[in-house]
Amino acid sequence: MKPIKTILLLLNLCCVLTVGAQVSGLPEARYNLLLKAPITSWDEGIPLGNGLTGGLLWGENNTIRLSLDRGDLWDERTFGEKEWWKKYTYQKGVEMVSQKKFTTVNGWWDTPYNGVSPTKLPGGRVEIKLPVGQIVKDFELKLATAEGFVRFSSGAVIKGLYSASEPVALFSIKGAVPDAVDLLSTSDVYRRNTSEKGGPSSGGSVSKLGYPEAVKGKKGNAQWYIQEAAEGLKYCVYVEKKIVGKETLLAVSITSTTDAPDFLALAEKRSKAALTKGYDAVLKPHKQWWNAFWQKSSVNVPDTAIQKQYNLVQYFYGAASRLNAPPMPLQGVWTADNGSLPPWKGDYHNDLNTQMTYMAYQGSGRFDEGSSYLNFLWDRRDSFRAFARDFYGTGGLACPGVMSYSGQPLGGWGQYSMSPSMSAWSAHLFYLHWRYSADDKFLKEKAYPWSSEVGECMLGLLKKDDKGILKLPLSSSPEIFDNSPKSWLEPNSNYDLMSLKMLFLALKEMAEASGKRNEVNKWAEAAAALGDYHTNANGVLLLDENNELEQSHRHLSNIIGLYPFNLITAENGEKATKVIDASLRSWEKLGTSQWCGYSFSWMSCLKARVGDAEGAIKDLDIFVKAFILRNGFHVNGDQTKSGFSSFTYRPFTLEGNFLASQAVHEMLLQSWSSTPGKINTEVIRIFPAVPKKWADASFTDLRAEGGYKVSASRKNNLTTGFSITAAQGGLVKIKDNFNGRVPKWNVKNVNKAGDIYEIKLAKGQKLTAIF
Repeated sequence: MKPIKTILLLLNLCCVLTVGAQVSGLPEARYNLLLKAPITSWDEGIPLGNGLTGGLLWGENNTIRLSLDRGDLWDERTFGEKEWWKKYTYQKGVEMVSQKKFTTVNGWWDTPYNGVSPTKLPGGRVEIKLPVGQIVKDFELKLATAEGFVRFSSGAVIKGLYSASEPVALFSIKGAVPDAVDLLSTSDVYRRNTSEKGGPSSGGSVSKLGYPEAVKGKKGNAQWYIQEAAEGLKYCVYVEKKIVGKETLLAVSITSTTDAPDFLALAEKRSKAALTKGYDAVLKPHKQWWNAFWQKSSVNVPDTAIQKQYNLVQYFYGAASRLNAPPMPLQGVWTADNGSLPPWKGDYHNDLNTQMTYMAYQGSGRFDEGSSYLNFLWDRRDSFRAFARDFYGTGGLACPGVMSYSGQPLGGWGQYSMSPSMSAWSAHLFYLHWRYSADDKFLKEKAYPWSSEVGECMLGLLKKDDKGILKLPLSSSPEIFDNSPKSWLEPNSNYDLMSLKMLFLALKEMAEASGKRNEVNKWAEAAAALGDYHTNANGVLLLDENNELEQSHRHLSNIIGLYPFNLITAENGEKATKVIDASLRSWEKLGTSQWCGYSFSWMSCLKARVGDAEGAIKDLDIFVKAFILRNGFHVNGDQTKSGFSSFTYRPFTLEGNFLASQAVHEMLLQSWSSTPGKINTEVIRIFPAVPKKWADASFTDLRAEGGYKVSASRKNNLTTGFSITAAQGGLVKIKDNFNGRVPKWNVKNVNKAGDIYEIKLAKGQKLTAIF
């Protein structure tokens, strides 16, 4: 009987773990992005991309547009004095604030952002005109293969892809022959938008850049334009057509002086190679890449809107962030195509946007895509060292709070654009990458070296007060009180304090794991010397020692210690629980009138982290309902005008999308340590914050801290089974939140200490449990 029971047990486990799960990892077709025509605005187009380049498909009637972008097209010209940060240093700012000369310091640090440049540049547009009478019916993004489709009422179809294996886009047109294929430069788009719609909006007109007219050329079925930009940059947008039987092929390539001296010849070579291969041949390696991408992990929740958003946002990682490509700025590879420059210059905002954009890849195991940003930060460390030296007057390195593609400080509201603690938050991404990947080589070669240099910069600024507490000379909480005199808070603000404490605790942990025993105590002492967090008598987290948040605000900066940092958790005891409850009640009381879209998805993550499943799903539902365009892009304002927020505008940025994706992860799987800084103390929590309406849910190969792959299934609001595979040998800890039910394990020697199951696993060993 025992062998039969064992077989039945294994069969049951297999069924449990595959019920409802996307076993292949490929997104189901029903979750594709399907949009009815017309699409009359570029920011609602079908998003395609391969990390380096991107495009948006949109249009109406017989005209289809492809908005073009390339991630490293930047105008780096400084507005005003070059290297102004060397003259208007942090120490001078400290002196001005101490003298209450707030206007002076605002002028120094805010004025540089008021120019047209530095800015991300759009790439122009391709317009495909089919014969009159051809009427577009719908647009579709096929997630599984990253292809865009345009279907016409006549049966004609345009399909296209941004090749995952070659830096080229290829489109196939069947059922109709285009009357024209027109290539528009950014200036052409500006002029057309000005005449048709009364002028550009957003980040300012491209005409203000002062570039000469693009030089256009044609040869055979090819056309191109070469745009001279600034400081020696030139780029070429190249389009070539080829008719094969009843199919029209279009290849699109964007090259620049960063690729080759003869970048026109390179664009021609890439386009011709794609046309020679044909669509099916180009599609084959492209599909293989995307198949491998989707195999890394998957989730399945019984909520169509949230499942669609989750799948789409994971797709964004593959389309807009690749290992050897520029990381995503505010709009990824989908820069504005309306004759304007992108909102907020399409830059890298390190007071929230970049950190939250790269917060959801760890849980889904998309480490190559996430490494795009970490490699970007790593490659610019010499510039960041110079910035630490020239602006802060310290050793180590610091990345500006707002920066260009080169890493140049852009300025802006100095309270966050020139704040040193933004570098501490960026360092947290190196730490998380190591924690989730369990890649000790990455830890020793990149994570600890980069982050420890940030630590050195911070130690260079921090000074002990008369109570022995380490304090920054200036302190703020991102975007609180805008750039008014009130925004200079009493050092240290809770935001600064929490960011620095998390940095030093992470450095303590990384130093120990790297074998740098002599550095462990230094970081531990620095973390302790920052003191405790500021709360009022009721436990509410304040802005600083004296000031309470008294009105609704979009940035959850003063409660960042709850999320994404795990500094204050319900597992830290009664005092911590009081702080969590009181602070969230305070935020609830202030309302959401001044929230942006990302505020809702951030709060969803935070509520899931503290175990409030119903609160988490409420905020996530609002985000998906009111703060995304129909193509899934996050917009800052409430598009339904339902009163969720007083902001109703529609500039799109991507961080809210990624936070929404991460909220799903936080509901399904958590693995943080309640004692950050102590090595190997993470605890796996399976389905820790699942709302009741997600009675049936599952996930496959999500990642937990420690490098574990975890799969699990849930039926009728009860966990039915899970598996954990170890990336390296060690002690696995699993929280017992199984409603009093005892798992049946596939191994012996699973022990229990309190409400934690513990088992030692060897590298590659798989632990399974069923109920």
